[in-house]
Amino acid sequence: MQRLQAFKFELMPNGEQVRKMRQFAGMVRFVFNRGLVLQKERYAAGENKLGYAALCKALTGWRNSADTPWLKDGPIHPLQQSLKDLDRAYANFFAKRADFPRFKKKGQRDSFRYPDPKQIKLDQGNHRLYLPKLGWLRFRKSREVLGTVKNVTVSQSAGRWFVSIQTEREVAVPAPTGGAVGIDMGVARFATFSDGSYLAPLNSFRKHQTALRKAHQAMSRKTKFSNSWKKTKARVQRIQARIANARRDYLHKASATISQNHALVVLEDLQVGNMSRSARGSVEQPGRQIRQKSGLNRSILDQGWYEFRRQLDYKLAWRGAHLVVVPPYNTSRTCPECGHVAVENRRSQARFACVECGFEANADHVGAINVLRAGHARLACEVSGAVRPPAAGTHRSDSGAAVGCA
Repeated sequence: MQRLQAFKFELMPNGEQVRKMRQFAGMVRFVFNRGLVLQKERYAAGENKLGYAALCKALTGWRNSADTPWLKDGPIHPLQQSLKDLDRAYANFFAKRADFPRFKKKGQRDSFRYPDPKQIKLDQGNHRLYLPKLGWLRFRKSREVLGTVKNVTVSQSAGRWFVSIQTEREVAVPAPTGGAVGIDMGVARFATFSDGSYLAPLNSFRKHQTALRKAHQAMSRKTKFSNSWKKTKARVQRIQARIANARRDYLHKASATISQNHALVVLEDLQVGNMSRSARGSVEQPGRQIRQKSGLNRSILDQGWYEFRRQLDYKLAWRGAHLVVVPPYNTSRTCPECGHVAVENRRSQARFACVECGFEANADHVGAINVLRAGHARLACEVSGAVRPPAAGTHRSDSGAAVGCA
C-alpha cells in the first residue's frame, strides 16, 4: 500500500533566512485573509463564492497591484496553497464538518507550504534542505527520511522554526499481531483496557498550570507590545509548547504500543466538544456548579482523546489492524454478567455494583468490557453482510452497534 508519512525536524536557519521565513508566513496570512474578505464581500452582494482557480487569478492581480507589490518577493506556490486551504475550509463548512473560516492572526500557527517536489532538494548526508527563495536550510536530523518527497511545510512554534517533510512510499501490509481490546477513555484513568490494565493520565497542563498562570499574570502587567511584554509573551509560548510537546509525546508512545500489540482496537465515539461545553448558561438560565464543570472541562481537554484516536487510526492501518468506534451509551451502566442496565449500577465514578446480580468491579473496566463486546457485535454485523466491512485501520460508528446489527 502507499504510505504517506511526515518527518518533522527543527530548522537551524541564519538571520537572513529567519527574516525571510517571517515575511513569507506574513504573506501567506495576508493572502488568506484577503481571500476571505473577498468571499465575504461576494456573499454580501448576493454572488457565488469564488473557486480555487478564480482565487489564484485574483492573487495574480494582487501581486501586480501597486498597493501590494511586496507579494512578488515571496514564492508563488505557498501563496496559492493558502488559497487552496481557504477553499478547503469553505468546503468543510458547507459540508458541516467545521465552523466558518476565521481570519488568521500573526503569531498563531505561522506556516507556509511548498507543494512542488521538483523545487525541493533534500540532502540527508549534510542535514540540509533546499527551498525556493530560502536556499539551503540546515536541520537537526534525528532519523532517516524514507520515501519520495511530496511536499514540505515550514512552521513556527514558540520562536523556533520547524520543517515537516511529507513523503510517499510503497510498503507491504503486515499481518496484524495480537488480539482484540476495548478501551474506555477517562480522566482519573487515561485509558482502561478490557483485560483490566490501564494507563495513568499524564495531565500535562495541570503540571504546568501554576507556571502558566504566573506568566500570564506577569504579561498582563506589562505595557502591550513593549520589549518586556514580548519577552514575557515568549515565556508563555515556551510553557504552552512544553505542555503540548509532553502531551503529544505521551500519546504517540501509548498509541504505538497499543497498535503494535493488538489486531483490533475498539473505542468509544466520544463527542469531546459536547462533553467540554461550558456550563455558564445565560442570564435567563444561569448554569450550576460552573467552577466544578470548568475544572472537569480542563481535565477532559488535557487528555487529548481525539488526537489519541487519530494516531491509533493511522498506526493500526500501517500494521494491517482495525479500529472500530462504537457509541458510548450505557457502556459503564451495563452489567457484563447479566446485562442489566441501570443508572444505579454505577455507584460512584470508580465503583460499579449491579443492582440485579450483585456483580462488582471498577467502573472503567466494566466500560472497557462493554466497549469490546459492542465492537465484536459491530464486526459480526459486517461479516454477516449487514454492513460493508471496513478497510484496515478505518473506523465505523453505528448507533445500534451495542445491541445488534443496524
